[in-house]
Amino acid sequence: MASAALAALSPPAAAQSMCRVPTPLEQVGWFASLWTQLPLVLLAVLYGIGVCRLWRRGWGRGVGRGAVVCFGAGTGLLLLVTAGPLRALGAWSLAAHMAQHMVLLALVPPLLLAGRPLAVVACALPAAWSRRLHRVLHPLQRWLGDALAPATIAHCAAMWLWHTPGGLQRALEGEVLHWTMHASFLVAGLWFWGALWRRIRDPVAGAVPGLVALVVVMMQMGFIGALLTFASRPLYAVYVLRAPELGLAPLADQQLAGLLMWVPSCLPYLAGAAWLLWRGFGRLERSRRPTGAVRR
Repeated sequence: MASAALAALSPPAAAQSMCRVPTPLEQVGWFASLWTQLPLVLLAVLYGIGVCRLWRRGWGRGVGRGAVVCFGAGTGLLLLVTAGPLRALGAWSLAAHMAQHMVLLALVPPLLLAGRPLAVVACALPAAWSRRLHRVLHPLQRWLGDALAPATIAHCAAMWLWHTPGGLQRALEGEVLHWTMHASFLVAGLWFWGALWRRIRDPVAGAVPGLVALVVVMMQMGFIGALLTFASRPLYAVYVLRAPELGLAPLADQQLAGLLMWVPSCLPYLAGAAWLLWRGFGRLERSRRPTGAVRR
């Protein structure tokens, strides 16, 4: 009787074909948003102007070519995960959403920071503006660079908060909270990698605190990834409904998301640890050399 009532209430087939809801794959494409793309384009333009001014004295002067390539890769990845097909797929697949999160946390921040964006953008601004910007941002940048422990806590807190079933469910229910989640990943990533970059570049800061922070972050990522990979049932109700629309089994989709967080997402952190060890051993070797030793 209930099925008959539903059949009576459902529109005719012709009307259904005219009002057909697009499938998830048909919705995949590039997404235009002034809130995300306009600041990114403005940053890229200012960075390009700064590079051109620095390189008038010669290619690679002021900022190296590798740094420019890293910044370009970082901005490209940021555009891809906020406006590209991965953004649309993330609404239907937990694995795609996890890939988006890990790019914002682990890939985009170190690439952007390797490009020295503040120093290069300052060269694109008028001299008076550049001096004011330096006076305002330099103390803040130094404080954030010294605060490795709070940066590590914020990094781990962002991972745990938004990957609980309740946190992710609420983020997917509203556009504002969804963008807040992504912004928190990017900000937490920039803070952590900025503080870590300070340890890599500053001989006084030392490598040990940076290595401890990297181990802590990788342990948290590995634990969350293992929970998702070895869970016996799907943990996210929203993807139980949405993943089959892409032809994915919800549990398999969740296991893939866990593996993405567990294995490939740790590679940038392992690279950072290797770099810290290399720089630390290099400093140790130089400190052991006799002060009066003559190089041949």
